[in-house]
Amino acid sequence: MEEILNKAIKSVQQSEVSFSKYITANDTGATGAHQAGFHVHKNSWSLFFNTPGEKGSNKDKFITIRWQDTFETQSRFIYYGQGTRNEYRLTRFGKGFPFLTDENIGDLLVLTKKDEENYEGFILSSDEDIDDFLAAINISSTDVNGIIPKQFQENAENKLLRCFDLFLRALKIDFPPTVELALTARNCYIGSYGLTEKIIKANPDVELLNWIDTEFQLFKFIENNRYTERIKNPFQTVQELIDIANTILNRRKSRAGKSLEHHLSEMFNIHQLKYSSQAVTEGNKKPDFLFPEADAYHNLHFSDDKLIMLASKTTCKDRWRQILNEADRIKTKHLFTLQQGISSNQLKEMYDHNVCLVVPKPYLKSFPEVFRDKIMTLDSFIEFTKSKQL
Repeated sequence: MEEILNKAIKSVQQSEVSFSKYITANDTGATGAHQAGFHVHKNSWSLFFNTPGEKGSNKDKFITIRWQDTFETQSRFIYYGQGTRNEYRLTRFGKGFPFLTDENIGDLLVLTKKDEENYEGFILSSDEDIDDFLAAINISSTDVNGIIPKQFQENAENKLLRCFDLFLRALKIDFPPTVELALTARNCYIGSYGLTEKIIKANPDVELLNWIDTEFQLFKFIENNRYTERIKNPFQTVQELIDIANTILNRRKSRAGKSLEHHLSEMFNIHQLKYSSQAVTEGNKKPDFLFPEADAYHNLHFSDDKLIMLASKTTCKDRWRQILNEADRIKTKHLFTLQQGISSNQLKEMYDHNVCLVVPKPYLKSFPEVFRDKIMTLDSFIEFTKSKQL
């Protein structure tokens, strides 16, 4: 029954704790045991209890189990620890329970915990269904009869690579534009790690770095695909080698130069900030970001105090001077950078020229302590900009 199989797989994937076992003659009472009911291996106590049973006393727990997504039983999980007994059993299924007969011996029992009192149970009977279940959950037949290990879940890193691969397979050109590369990297990362907008808004500094890192991984993934086979073969001329090398190098530079700007734009969109990117100011200059927008900047009646300019540069030890005349109306120029380890002398010169650094919060510790209070994080810059747009 494919429908039951799929429900069982999905239930395991969405549950904190899951269990599987082959139903035995001992479970059904066919061996003449004094009590029918599913025997549960000692290593699986965490499916029901917070602590294992202790020899010398019994303990139990009453739960609701929904079977095959069609009917429920009010059942009892019990540890027998008194006397000579030392075992766990799941009992009390009511009259007419269909899965404790001789015909069920050899079937696969799957139990999943939904919360402290509610569980789901599935019985898989056919060889094909059992094989498909084990394959989907990534366990072998020898792993049955215990808690299903968590490795069955596709981890985030594997999801990310699968997302990269799907993108590459659909890519009809040699390399995507930088904006598409950045967008795809973000979508793959957010989807693979299950991030919500709330999480991203709460951690803009960390998530921006994750986006940038993911884009770099995606870029390398495509680059390796496009050039691995080519570089295995000898080049016919030195010029051919130089041309290929220059193509690779120039593409890398182009991507790096735009990556930061693309991801900052999306972060500002998520935070619903008003801005213009690459808007023209005096002398045909084009600052990376103007807040609240270009029209406000060119409106002489708009307060200078509410105008903000942000430049974005991956490194800025020398290039920070390039932004000084990008927006004459704005005295303090904000500069977002991924640069780390700038000296006190260089920082003093920047701040003497009214350049305020903005860096990812994890990078703050790389700057001289005396300047850390002056340097903004992305989070504090966003809050500062929001205050100007109220």
